[in-house]
Amino acid sequence: MNCVAVIPVYNHEHAIGTVVASLRTHGLPVLLVDDGSAPACAAVLDTLATQAQVSLLRLPQNQGKGGAVMAGLHEAARQGYSHALQIDADGQHDTGDVPRFLALAQQHPTALITGCPQYDASVPRVRFYGRYAAHLMVWAITLSRRITDSMCGFRVYPLAHTLPVLAQMPRTRRMDFDIEIAIRLDWQDVRIINVPTRVTYPSDGISHFNYLRDNLRITAMLIRLLGGMLWRSPMLLARHLRSGA
Repeated sequence: MNCVAVIPVYNHEHAIGTVVASLRTHGLPVLLVDDGSAPACAAVLDTLATQAQVSLLRLPQNQGKGGAVMAGLHEAARQGYSHALQIDADGQHDTGDVPRFLALAQQHPTALITGCPQYDASVPRVRFYGRYAAHLMVWAITLSRRITDSMCGFRVYPLAHTLPVLAQMPRTRRMDFDIEIAIRLDWQDVRIINVPTRVTYPSDGISHFNYLRDNLRITAMLIRLLGGMLWRSPMLLARHLRSGA
C-alpha cells in the first residue's frame, strides 16, 4: 500500500499547519488541494508546500469540498499512490487515529476505511441530530447498516475502486460528496470498515457547512439515489441475505 493524505483546503490558514505537522509525524506524505482560497490562506499553503513530502494542487476557482477531494484523488493516482487518506483541514479529526486507519487499509486494501465520529460537547446540537435523518436515508438506500456514518470526511480510499465511481458523480461537488461516494462504493460491493474516531467542531472556529443550502443539496442527492436503489434492490437484498449485513 502506498498512501498519501489528501486535504481539501478553503480558507483554513489558522488550522492547516497543525494538521499537516500531525500527519507528517506519522510519516504520511501530504497533498494539499487549494480550493480557491483567499490570498492569506494561499500564502500559508505555498509555505507548507516547500516542506519535504508536502505538495500543493491549486484549483483556479472554488469547486466545493467534493470537487476538491475529487481533484485530489485523481492527482494522488497520477502521482502513483494506491490509496488516499482524506481528512479535513480544520483540525476536527483526530490525527492520532491515522495509524489505525492505515493499518486497516493495509490489512484490507480493497476496502473503504471510514470514520464513525465520537463527538464531544463542541458539536452543534442541530448538526448532531440532523445527521441521523441522513443516516436513515442511507440505510434505506443501501438496504443495510453497513455504512454507520456516511458524513464523516476522515477516510482511506482504495483508488483503483474509487476513481471509476467518481465518473458516476458529475453533479456532486460540495458537502454531498462524502455521502454519495460511500453509497456508490457500497453499491459496487466495496467492503466498508467503520472506525470509531473522536471528532471536535472545528479547531479554528470556521465551518463552511451551510445549514439550508447544504441540507437541501444533500436531501436532493439522497432522493435521486433512492431512485437508483429501486432497480438495484434485488441485488442489495440478495447481498443482505448472504452476509446478514
